Amino acid sequence: MSAMQSAPKDSLPSISMALVGCGMWGRNIARNLGALNLLAGVCDTNSDNANSFAATFNVPAYRLEEILADDAISALAITSPAQSHCQIACAALEAGKHVYIEKPMAMSLDEARQIETAALQAEKQVMIGHLIRYHPGFIALADQLEKGIIGEIYHIQANRLAMGRIRDTESVLLDLCPHDLSLILSIMKQQPAYLACHGISHITAGIADSVTTSMRFSSGITAQMQTSWIHPVKEHKFTVTGSKGSIVFDDTRPWHEKLCVYSDNITSDNGVFSIERAPAHYIELEEDEPLKCEMRAFATSCASNIPAPTGLAEGLAVQQTLETMMTHYIDISSAGRNG
Repeated sequence: MSAMQSAPKDSLPSISMALVGCGMWGRNIARNLGALNLLAGVCDTNSDNANSFAATFNVPAYRLEEILADDAISALAITSPAQSHCQIACAALEAGKHVYIEKPMAMSLDEARQIETAALQAEKQVMIGHLIRYHPGFIALADQLEKGIIGEIYHIQANRLAMGRIRDTESVLLDLCPHDLSLILSIMKQQPAYLACHGISHITAGIADSVTTSMRFSSGITAQMQTSWIHPVKEHKFTVTGSKGSIVFDDTRPWHEKLCVYSDNITSDNGVFSIERAPAHYIELEEDEPLKCEMRAFATSCASNIPAPTGLAEGLAVQQTLETMMTHYIDISSAGRNG
């Protein structure tokens, strides 16, 4: 698995890419594409934003129509608002471009399938910005799970909590949940057999600020996600618990403490439980910027026309689960008010 996550640093293909969407996250994408000598131009509906990016990264500012018509540009990185992802991605694919789409892939499963149809017709690659899949910490975690470091997997717990980046057009469900869903589904390799989802919306009525999602898979493995953008303390923690202990990926910790293994042994004697705990130990990681790893993977996917780890199929799987979450979502902050 880890061998597929990014291209070797010394064999990066030369791909000409344009950035569509000059916002806060677009700046991070542009910085990494520029550092990798992949950025050929920028575009934004706000010409001032586009011109500012063009000056910063020393590339031309284009209109979208110009990018789509330019055969020298072979790929687009879309970091525009989520509501525009489907339209821009389909137009780019129809113009013969490969496409990177910052999460969420789309606002609905129907839109995601429109992108799928366009990609299959164009025979081009679509990659979704599920960034944490390219983090050395998660790659090492997945590798350790395959080696059986915690035995049989029982439960996955994903907490993504922080204060800020509150939106009034897409909920925390679409804004933050795709990250951890991508991680969970990459481990499980199947859709959940059961799912329950509830949350609260206090900042903007009907737009979830915090979401709790519980899942059970056909194997009996369970998973939960806690997601919030109104939590005072930042927590980005992914924990997998099994029969021989737990492995924890905590992205808020220093590099040498990001991935930790706890070896716990629980035994029962006539209903009396005993817990034996061994000292926790950290797994050494090679430091690298996940976003740069992700952009390397996109360039490699474009050059080879082979799907990236977060390619079209993976994006559709995540969107399918998001659709189920939205279908079953209960806003407990408004439930029963009129009852």
